[in-house]
Amino acid sequence: METNLITKTIKSFVKQKEFTVFVALFALCTFLAIKSDIFLTMENIMNVLRQFSTISILAVGEAFIIITGGIDLSVGSGLGFMGVVSAMLIVSGVHPLLVILLVIIIGGLMGCINGTLVTRARINPFIVTLGMLSVIRGVTLLLTGGMPIKVKGPLLWLGKGYVGPVPVPAIIMILVSIIGYVFSKRTITGRNIYAIGNSEKSAKYSGIRVKRITTLAYVIMGSLCGIAGLITTATLGNAEPGAGSGRELDVIAAVVIGGVSLSGGEGSIIGVILGAALMGILKNGFVLLSIPGYWQTVAIGLVIISAVALDSLRNSRNES
Repeated sequence: METNLITKTIKSFVKQKEFTVFVALFALCTFLAIKSDIFLTMENIMNVLRQFSTISILAVGEAFIIITGGIDLSVGSGLGFMGVVSAMLIVSGVHPLLVILLVIIIGGLMGCINGTLVTRARINPFIVTLGMLSVIRGVTLLLTGGMPIKVKGPLLWLGKGYVGPVPVPAIIMILVSIIGYVFSKRTITGRNIYAIGNSEKSAKYSGIRVKRITTLAYVIMGSLCGIAGLITTATLGNAEPGAGSGRELDVIAAVVIGGVSLSGGEGSIIGVILGAALMGILKNGFVLLSIPGYWQTVAIGLVIISAVALDSLRNSRNES
């Protein structure tokens, strides 16, 4: 009986989009383990977990937006802005717990602006978030004068601390992933996000509050920018105005690689985390193999194109 259940579970997993990402991740890990003696050391594994934790956190929020049929290009700027906000709060002597609460709230408000412009003003998400990318980056530079803000205090533990051998950012990533998975699979609102992505018109006729739930997806994204920004500042020990520049490419890449369809209505948080892990290990591999850094950008671009091409191919086969 148990053997049949395990067999059915394995067969079900093999049919999922996530299986392809898992195989690619396993193959990459195997290759790097053979090519580098350092790759499988505990220190390197923990460093990789720390490095892609913020990408994973942001990718969870980006996944919800893309599933609704939208996109957020402002996540990199949002990360930098919230890093500066968190630093300013810490320097001002605000209680650490209140700092955490405030960055989540302020980040949520930032996301709410994006969501409101998309749903109420009916501006294309690409245009809204592309514009906000520039606006938020400009505000960040105005607040700092282009200079970094150094921080000290207990909140640095969120970026530099460990629980046993595991970095705190990795633990936060796991918690965010679990919450995101439960929200997407076990709540009515989470399932409604998928319904909106499949057909906004049908969702509206079914009584789903499309505008409210779509805006909520952007609010979640903003709040996660707050968490990721705080972690980044805590890790570096200062808030860099330019932090997060270009990070939107990594985040969208992780989401698309993880099997979330750019046409909306399809994807999973598990796949997104696997996609982020693939990105993180790929970058780590470039360092271990002493491959010039600019090839990372080339590789990421090629991976995105390949993932989108596979997604388009799957969609065309489903339509036929």
